[in-house]
Amino acid sequence: MKIFILIVCFLGVTLFAKETKDILLIHSYHKGYKWSDDMSKVIEKSFSSEDNIFLSTIYMDTKRIETPEYLNTFYDYFKARFVGYQFDVVIVADNSALAFVKAHYEEFFSKTQIVFLGINDLNKSMIAGINNITGVVEDVDIERNIDLILKLHPRLEKILIINEKSVTGNALRHGIDQVYPKYQNKVKFEHVDSMDMREIEEKVKALNKETSVILWVLLFKDKTGRFFTYKENLKQIRHIAQVPIYGLWDFYLDYGIVGGFLTSAVSQAEAAVKIVERILKGEKAHSIAIVEKSPNQYIFDNRELERYHISIGNKLNNYKVINKPFSFYEEYKSFVWLFLAIFSAIVMTVIFLMQNVRRRKHSEKALKNQLEFIRVLLDTIPNPIYYSNTEGQYIGSNIAFAALYDTSKEEIIGKTVFDFFPEEWAQERRESDLRLLQNLGSETVELMLHIPKKRPKLFILNKAVYPNSDGTIGGIVCVMDDTTERLQQRQFLIQQAKLTEMGEMIAGVAHQWNEPLVELSAIMQDMEFCFNTGELDSKKMKEFVHDSIIQIQYMSQTLKDFRNFLKPSTRKSIFCAKKALTEVLDIIGRQIFYSHIDLNVQYSKSEGAFPVYGYENEFKQVLLNIINNAKNKIIKTRKGENIFINIEHEEAFTRIIITDNGGKIPEKIIGFIFDPYFTTSKNGTGLGLYMAKIIIEDKMGGTISVKNEGNNVIFTVIVPNSEKSIQGNQ
Repeated sequence: MKIFILIVCFLGVTLFAKETKDILLIHSYHKGYKWSDDMSKVIEKSFSSEDNIFLSTIYMDTKRIETPEYLNTFYDYFKARFVGYQFDVVIVADNSALAFVKAHYEEFFSKTQIVFLGINDLNKSMIAGINNITGVVEDVDIERNIDLILKLHPRLEKILIINEKSVTGNALRHGIDQVYPKYQNKVKFEHVDSMDMREIEEKVKALNKETSVILWVLLFKDKTGRFFTYKENLKQIRHIAQVPIYGLWDFYLDYGIVGGFLTSAVSQAEAAVKIVERILKGEKAHSIAIVEKSPNQYIFDNRELERYHISIGNKLNNYKVINKPFSFYEEYKSFVWLFLAIFSAIVMTVIFLMQNVRRRKHSEKALKNQLEFIRVLLDTIPNPIYYSNTEGQYIGSNIAFAALYDTSKEEIIGKTVFDFFPEEWAQERRESDLRLLQNLGSETVELMLHIPKKRPKLFILNKAVYPNSDGTIGGIVCVMDDTTERLQQRQFLIQQAKLTEMGEMIAGVAHQWNEPLVELSAIMQDMEFCFNTGELDSKKMKEFVHDSIIQIQYMSQTLKDFRNFLKPSTRKSIFCAKKALTEVLDIIGRQIFYSHIDLNVQYSKSEGAFPVYGYENEFKQVLLNIINNAKNKIIKTRKGENIFINIEHEEAFTRIIITDNGGKIPEKIIGFIFDPYFTTSKNGTGLGLYMAKIIIEDKMGGTISVKNEGNNVIFTVIVPNSEKSIQGNQ
């Protein structure tokens, strides 16, 4: 048990150690220097809330001293201070710190991720040999500041640039020298970077206040080695200056500079913190791109603008001004706008409410009119219509629905399907409605309703779920369509279409009977001959009887096929397309043969059934009609002599393709051949193909189509092979 506890403690300590992150911040300058302090505030604030991140800070103080002896002393201090430390990230602020890291990279920093910020005039040599480094460049935009000065002072002749001899100062001097050729014909630059304070003061006093400005770069030490704070020397120069002073950093604001396109220590630190956070999450420094542009901003001191009567006006689009005189609006702008917004909202609300009351009165009147219109509209519709709630209770209907049950609309309300039909049947309807409410959809159902004291009627019920105004389910609305008479009329048309085929079929029966009648005649003559010659014995007589019965049975089967064709199918069933085609060909096959037409039938498989779900006799009627049309066209035109029938079995459907080469159907009429009473035959009725379409598409849920292909006409019939196929297609 003790060993287990020790292992758990060891693992806990190990996991904690892995999660702890050490960060070292190396400042080039000293504590109290606003640039460095602003950076530290951002970095410390960013990581202070993280319990597993420890931040250490060290200052090189190179603003005040940077001799080789001092740097060696700092090296000894650093080595003694951080002996045995392995930091996860080292943040180096400004050029001197980066130079220190580069000089001692192999000794201290080769295994540490390094992030720099505040680096002036970055070039490849400054980070050469450092593999694990990225950071933020201090992008002091000299060119933008000079452009700004020239824009605000169109009569300018001279810019006095006050700088110092330091790593940063030298880098900035290099940057100014690079852009000077662009301005040498516009303004004169004079550098002050190797004078004592008294000499600098004399230079400033001698400036022409109409044609000169000062660009304050850096000045922490003069040539005598005297050190100044970042604001001390600026205040001293500003006190004696008669010309505007512009700067490059925001920490000089409020101490004498007019402003400029200023670099911010805060924005530098914020960008560096984002990089450090990515490294702590597992990214490597070398995989993170260096941020080469700082988010600098135009910032001005209003007191200095007023002192030198400088107007920015429309010379800049986006800038910030500090030290503006107190303005209630500027100070409390958000509250002023909030008050105005609230006051405006109250006024608008009052106006809206007044208009709303007026609109509401109009709306109520319009709503009453609309409800009355809907009531009259529903009562005018001959189809029975009702709507019920989620409990199945009728909450409204039209007159036609009430009349269906020989009652009034008022008496219908509150009742259910159980009040009008047997419980078992009503329960099925209720379960169907519950499924519909659960799916939030719509459905079409064909039902035979046995209404008391009335003959049964076939209805198509179109149901849909309707929502309430609050988004909840209201119930079901149903429109009922009485199809009883239409179904009877359609069945009559089918039978009528069948009768139009009777002439052809009677001719087919005559052809079917011709051969067995000839055979019977021959049998009778042979029997008479045998009787006259005395050869008619008992055995011979049995043979004559047997042969005669065979022929009579054949003729009887022909009549049976004829009767089956005329008899309508009352229920859908699964039957074999191959068998149906065979029975059709038994009726008209000999007519096709004697018309000298070659009939070729092919099946996609040699064994097994070709199932069809539908009405068998009506399906035979469709096949008979199409084949008869093809036969008659070939006989009439004699452009071909072949009829091809292909039956193909697919996963959910059976496909029948009937092709003849008796000449194509003219393109101008091919789109109308399925229309009722459309015919090109002198004695035709125009019902055959129309009923074929009704049978295949409306009654059996399939499709029938026709197209020309060269000299051939191709009819394609696709029918479902199961009830499931029809539901899936819907």
